[in-house]
Amino acid sequence: MYKIFVLPFIFVTLLYSSNPKAYATLGDKIYNNVANIKKLTTIGDYYLYVDEINDYLKRVQAAKEEGLLLDENSPVQKKKNYLKKLRELSKENDYYSRMAQTSLEASMENGDSLLFSKIINSGLIDTKIYKKEILDYYFAHSKDINTTGVIQSYLDESEALKRKREAMYKRNMSKKLREEEKIKRLRARDKARQLELEKKLDKAVEKKKKEIRKEQKEELIKSI
Repeated sequence: MYKIFVLPFIFVTLLYSSNPKAYATLGDKIYNNVANIKKLTTIGDYYLYVDEINDYLKRVQAAKEEGLLLDENSPVQKKKNYLKKLRELSKENDYYSRMAQTSLEASMENGDSLLFSKIINSGLIDTKIYKKEILDYYFAHSKDINTTGVIQSYLDESEALKRKREAMYKRNMSKKLREEEKIKRLRARDKARQLELEKKLDKAVEKKKKEIRKEQKEELIKSI
């Protein structure tokens, strides 16, 4: 009964209370990952680690409470003790992240789609790094996988990218057609100008020929 009451209280406190400012770079990584590590207790064989994870959550909560009491005027030794605890908790945090990564690789290798889905949505996996592998596995086992979460976001992203490419293609095609029409108009205009110029030249030549024939005729009359 104690576990049922206390642990949910600890979990809620960890989630919604602000993080300590002291050593925030290290502490935030630990405190912000609490909910993700908690999810492990509902995944596959991780029920074997429930006690271990609950103990970890208790120690994280204790460290958080200690960190919230620190300020600029706190004794140096207290700050050192808090930093030491953060470093120890950081190693455990990384340990759980590595466990999740190992589980992801095992789930893909063994075709365990349920484990695969839960792990990629646990928040413990850098899905950007595994994006190709995740999508490859999904397309190979799509009938067995609920797309809610990470996969759906990738599918939406792909659909958005597809629409963007199609829109860009249409714009490019429209631009290309406009350019082709412009070229046609310019060529037609140039051709019309060329024909008009040729007509003028023909008229000028014909006029010159008439003048020459007239002059020749006049000279012939004078010579008679």
